[in-house]
Amino acid sequence: MTAETSLPFADLMGLTITAVSPDRVTAELPVRPDLCTRPAVLHGGAVMAFADTLGAVATMAWLKANLGEGWSTTTIESKTNFLAAIPAGETAHAECTPIHRGRTTQVWQTKISRADGKLAAIVTQTQLVLAPRT
Repeated sequence: MTAETSLPFADLMGLTITAVSPDRVTAELPVRPDLCTRPAVLHGGAVMAFADTLGAVATMAWLKANLGEGWSTTTIESKTNFLAAIPAGETAHAECTPIHRGRTTQVWQTKISRADGKLAAIVTQTQLVLAPRT
């Protein structure tokens, strides 16, 4: 990765992006003890940060494919439904797909599952599309 495409916070979390396209982003996050709350399950903030990263990556992939270089994004809204805990030692799996892709805002849904396939969280977020700076 270059300085422009590196994801320092995602690296800190230990997140691995496994696939990127303008229509879908997938990733994995090993649930380490330092990402957990008590009992030893993935902290809600870590779940949200995981999904937020994927929504931004997905938006950037779409922008690059459709509008070219120089465009960027920032999250302006996010909602999380927590459905099941992910214990320490497991790996969380996520898939981010579009709900709406406009030139001003994009809405993405990230489904996060446990190792056994059970849905652990659904995150819906809105990304603001930022034009290149002149």
